[in-house]
Parts: sequence; structure tokens; C-alpha cells
Amino acid sequence: MADGNESAGGCLCGAVRYTVQGELRPVVNCHCGQCLRWHGHFAAYSAAPWSAIRLQGESELQWYDSSSFARRGFCRRCGSSLFWERPGSGQLSIAAGSLDRPTGLKTIRHIFTADLADYYEITDGHERLPAGQGTG
Repeated sequence: MADGNESAGGCLCGAVRYTVQGELRPVVNCHCGQCLRWHGHFAAYSAAPWSAIRLQGESELQWYDSSSFARRGFCRRCGSSLFWERPGSGQLSIAAGSLDRPTGLKTIRHIFTADLADYYEITDGHERLPAGQGTG
């Protein structure tokens, strides 16, 4: 549970697991074209400093350089999308759906709303940014 102590999560098959010590960032929903294709829908990400994260099954974690400034981590066995990272930032974005429940997290904003897919609408009243927010 994301209660300021320890949170945990992992992939669908269980080959990759992680724990996070400390607070997780509230959830930000990303509607960019890459997230739409990577997840099959918009992506919901929390985040934490790398220094707070412990990985288990790291040999099953595969990284894909999705742009000149970011990479995405997924399980090489089951394909679960787990992470988004801007290398060198010291921060790791964590797919919120990969966290064990209860998470205690809340969604606070939507980013890249200018790229919103045509088959859904945002109706929750959270902050909307047409582009990114500047951090992962």
C-alpha cells in the first residue's frame, strides 16, 4: 500500500517484482501517442526516486528505447508494461496498474491531452495539460 512506508508491484506472470520505500507520486494519466500504442489505451503512472526502488527478477526486465530521451521497461516473459524512465533523471515512473492493491493513490492530472484518442473523453475534472508536465 502506498502509505509512506512500502509499496510493491510486479508484472502479470510474477517474473519481475519491485518494492518502493516511501511515498509514491500521485497518478498522472498520459495520453501521448506512444503511451496509447504501448498500453493500448492511455497510461496511468505514479513515480518514485530510483534510490527508493528494489527490483527482483531484474534479468526478466527488458528496456526499450522509445525515443531519444526516454525508455520503457517491460517483462520479457509476459510483456507487461511496468516502467517509463528519462535516463539520468534519478526518477522512475511506475505503471499504476502494476502496483499491488490497495495503492492508496489518486489521479491528479492528465498530460498530452492534445493527443487524446478519438474513442474516449476525459470527464473527471482533473487538471489537463495539452503537452507534458516536464517530469516523469
